[in-house]
Amino acid sequence: METGDYRHLLLAVDFEKQSDAVVQRAQRLRQVCGARLTLLHVIEHIPPTMEYMSLGYSGEITLPETQDLEQELLEVAKRQMDCLGEQVGVGADDRLIRIGSTAHVIDEAATELGADLIVIGSHGHSGLLQLFGSTARAVLRHSGCDVLCVKIDDADPDA
Repeated sequence: METGDYRHLLLAVDFEKQSDAVVQRAQRLRQVCGARLTLLHVIEHIPPTMEYMSLGYSGEITLPETQDLEQELLEVAKRQMDCLGEQVGVGADDRLIRIGSTAHVIDEAATELGADLIVIGSHGHSGLLQLFGSTARAVLRHSGCDVLCVKIDDADPDA
């Protein structure tokens, strides 16, 4: 790999402890390539709760309003993103939080930013068909740039 090949890296983050290896890999690539690093966290869209309640349930259940829950998730993600951004030296302009379908939003952001490489974690499941997690598989299938899937070891004793 030529060190000038990647000028803009997009790191998809989920703030899980097991994903530290993914963040470290992206940091090393940024140093080796002298590339810009953008962090992206995607909050899956939360559909209206009533549409997904079982028709057979007639009791009353108190669920938070979708907008309130999304707002709370955004606030938590912002705090986590700011903390991670400070740790890895990524400025506020390169810390993105979006709502939507994770794989679609990752691909969309990479295209919008002109990213050369998407760095994403993938859980190591057994079997050829489960080589990559569903999000990583979808990103690989639709991405217009290179994708680096970093294996996440779910058996990490410190996780």
